[in-house]
This record gives sequence, structure tokens and C-alpha cells, in this order.
Amino acid sequence: MTQNTAGTKDMTVLVTGATGRTGSRVAEAARAAGLTVRAGSRSQGTRFDWADRSTWADALRGADAAYLAHPTDVGSPDATEAVGALAREAVGLGVRRLVLLSSRGEERAHATEEALRTSGADWTVVRAAWFAQNFSEGPLVEGLVHGELVFPAGEVQEPFIDVRDIADVVVAALASGDRYIGQELALSGPRLLTFRDAVAEISKATGSELRYVPVTARQYGDILAGFGVPPQEVELLVEIFEGLLDGRNAHLSDGVQRVLGHEPRDFTDFAREAAAAGTWKA
Repeated sequence: MTQNTAGTKDMTVLVTGATGRTGSRVAEAARAAGLTVRAGSRSQGTRFDWADRSTWADALRGADAAYLAHPTDVGSPDATEAVGALAREAVGLGVRRLVLLSSRGEERAHATEEALRTSGADWTVVRAAWFAQNFSEGPLVEGLVHGELVFPAGEVQEPFIDVRDIADVVVAALASGDRYIGQELALSGPRLLTFRDAVAEISKATGSELRYVPVTARQYGDILAGFGVPPQEVELLVEIFEGLLDGRNAHLSDGVQRVLGHEPRDFTDFAREAAAAGTWKA
């Protein structure tokens, strides 16, 4: 991301979840664009904890903008309440420019987006497709390391997006003055793949024989429960998977092209890079 604008070097942005999948890339891209980054997390950098509101004011005070990525699903009631409360506190402290990470096609996320819109902030919502990095970071990795991915996606197609493209769009939105204020930006990768296709791409990149095992959302919920995931969280995830993975997202969005002026990164390149880094080695 090479875009820069006058005054960007003087902009300070709080990045919530700065050690996470998107937050770490947003922080990196923001620094590269000349922004001053407050890397908010519970354990390092600027102290910020979504679950501890006493940490919010100090993290926000004196910043010009913030990137909001809630650690639970953006469609959860916890996310709706916390995003609304944080946005109102930010506006009260003079931090009006807020960019929220949301989920493309997730109807439950609309309440969280509305909480941001009604906060008085100068808002932008970034609605992202399924992350390519969900295969390389997080709970799906262990299964792939052991040779298979068990997941409730059937043969549905998804335009997997590289989180680096999400980060570049977020920073472009922040660094472009008022150009993207009040906009909802839908982002996807450049082509549709089934989860079976994605596993095949990873298998080719690693040179290992990997299997994709589709199950129902309810069966997957039972697996999660067996790993000790709390019942309320299991029910939320089952409902989300039954919605998001019903084919509604089997189409492309042009947000990356419109904001950045180039095509999104391809899943094949992601898989090769992750394999070369040893991501799926036992």
C-alpha cells in the first residue's frame, strides 16, 4: 500500500486487536503509510482490552482515528454492545474517525454496524469475505497439520481474501480524508473456490496429501462442544455457519479494486507463501 496524503504523518491511529490476524497487518500497513500507530492489545503495546472498559479512555485519548476489530464474531451481542459503547466513548474523546471490520453477508453483523453508525462517528465499515489466513492462523491449522480439514462448508464457493488486502484498504480509508466516510466497503478475493478447492491448493503447495471432510453445522458444533467450547458460543457459531455458508457469499466484490486500484491477492500465492514458511508442517 503506497497511498499517502498530506497530514497522514501526523495522524495517530489506535489499532485494536493489534496482535491478531487483521490488527497486526493493519498496524504494519499503517506504519508503512506514515501513520503513528498505537498497537492496542491486552498483553503488549498500548493496553487495550475489549472486556475491560477501564482501558479504553487512555488508549483512545489523543488519537485521531481507530480501527475496530472485535475478538468475538462481529454479529454477537457482545460485539454489538462493545462496539457501540467504544464508538460513543471515542467520539466523546474527540476520536471521530472509526473503521470497523465486519463480515460480508452476515445479517447478524448489521446490529453492530448500526451501533457504529449511530454513535456520531465518521465511520467506515469494511465487510470482508472469509480470510485466507483462517487456514494458516487459528483453529483450522491443527487439522491441516494432521492431514485433514473437518468443516461445515459443504461444496459452497467463497472468494477467500488475503488479510493484507483488508489491512491496505483500512489504511487507505483512514489516509484518504473524508473520501470513505459513511461508506460500506465489501471486499473479496479475485475468484471463487470451494473449501475443497482451498484444501487442494494447500495440499499442492505443501506436497502433502490433505483431505477435506464436510460435515453439517450441527455436527461441527458437537465437535466444538467436545473440545470444551461453551454451549452458548457453540450455538452462536452453529447459527453463523448455517447462514454464512449457505451460498450467499458465492460472488465477488470489487472493494479492493476500487480502493487500492489493483486486483486482490490470489489464494494460490497465499498458500505457497504459507507453505514456504512451514505453516502446515507437523
